[in-house]
Amino acid sequence: MGNGNKAEMLIAVCAVLTSVIALFVAWDQGRVMRAQQHGAVFPVLQVDGYVSRLPDQVLMGVRVSNTGVGPALIESVSAWEGEEKLQNLDAFRAALPDGADVSWTSMTGRSLAPGATVDTLTMAWPREAITDAQIEAVAAEWSKVALDFCYCSVFDRCWSARDLSKHRAVRVPKCVRGESDIFESFSDPLPALQPAPDAPPAETQDPAKAD
Repeated sequence: MGNGNKAEMLIAVCAVLTSVIALFVAWDQGRVMRAQQHGAVFPVLQVDGYVSRLPDQVLMGVRVSNTGVGPALIESVSAWEGEEKLQNLDAFRAALPDGADVSWTSMTGRSLAPGATVDTLTMAWPREAITDAQIEAVAAEWSKVALDFCYCSVFDRCWSARDLSKHRAVRVPKCVRGESDIFESFSDPLPALQPAPDAPPAETQDPAKAD
């Protein structure tokens, strides 16, 4: 092989290497840009329960905040007790002391802007209508329920935020839009208690058959 052919081969090899390096640099820059784009709209959902003892009333409820830098698109909200998914919160509602003024806000399908906060559930009693023991009992009952918020960023990266007092939100492949919101059950009347079945009548002995 002549010197000319060797030079051409070397130039060709250098051209291929340069193309590969340029392709890698472009891919890496694209990866960094995508990471920057996702980071610029990264939502962080914070779910907190609260109790406020005011001079004239007691407030209890659930507050949802977006402490991230991008909107949180909330696709579904569910409630769990252990590993059991609850269909409603009727059992919790039935355990509330009398006189509660309850208000709620549906979160399914809501877009929560960065820095925004929503009181999704608020229960209020006149201060004289509820004792400290009842407040603690309601808080203990509510602590059994774990809320699961499935939400996404504007780039369809999704997370499941469940029991955030113990766990961080985890990435999930996608969120399925819920048909209803667990808090909507507060708008329905509680089902009526079923009366206990009547006791069977006591057996009586026919005097004619008695000895």
